[in-house]
Amino acid sequence: MVILKTPEEIAYIRKAGRILARCHQQIAQMIRPGMTTLEINDFAEQFLVQNGAKQVTKGYKGFPYATCASINDVIAHGFPNSTPLRGGDIVKIDIVCSVDGWIADSARTYAVGKLSPDAEKLVRVTKECLDLAIPKAVAGARIGDVMHVVQKHAEGAGFSVVRDLVGHGVGRSLHEEPTFPHVGTPGKGFKLKEGMVITIEPMINAGGYEMFVEMDGWTARTWDGSLSAQFEHTVAITKEGPVILTEL
Repeated sequence: MVILKTPEEIAYIRKAGRILARCHQQIAQMIRPGMTTLEINDFAEQFLVQNGAKQVTKGYKGFPYATCASINDVIAHGFPNSTPLRGGDIVKIDIVCSVDGWIADSARTYAVGKLSPDAEKLVRVTKECLDLAIPKAVAGARIGDVMHVVQKHAEGAGFSVVRDLVGHGVGRSLHEEPTFPHVGTPGKGFKLKEGMVITIEPMINAGGYEMFVEMDGWTARTWDGSLSAQFEHTVAITKEGPVILTEL
């Protein structure tokens, strides 16, 4: 069942989302070669607490950390670790927090030092996929209209869109209905309604879209070992249009 949110409830989610945005802003300033994703995880967890929020992922279905840290060919749900980051790595940091029980979810791909031209293009195109999709997320549109934009832009650049990991509703729970892949056909799929709050979170691979999950039950990697990038916002569907809840 899709749970529609009132403007007041959306405002609560936005409060959490702004804390996430500030946290990502701090990570962007600190990430560098030699740093570890475990250090980033610990910083993010402390930042959330200091700013009146609670982390959501640690303990969620057994996930052991407050952030997901996914490096290079890891698509999503990677475990933070103590291996130093190297120049040229791309790192996806996905953070979820709650304020007064209302949840916001966002992810960014960070460049560690100078990237190769191919990695730089992948990161840029992935961010463009998100930026192109959000304005299409208006009440009355079909989800296929929104996700077709992602698919067309990514594939037009020579990349592929992950199918097996999806966007979702968010509110009091981290994963609510509806769920949807980031590919689509115009005019197909469910209609967006005023009061929906969803994540738009394209995961774009430099190679094929196929993936596998490691034995830890979480870490999702590209099947062919190619690089993967992701950007994610929590977005509210309102009568005025889509509102990004996870930016300042």
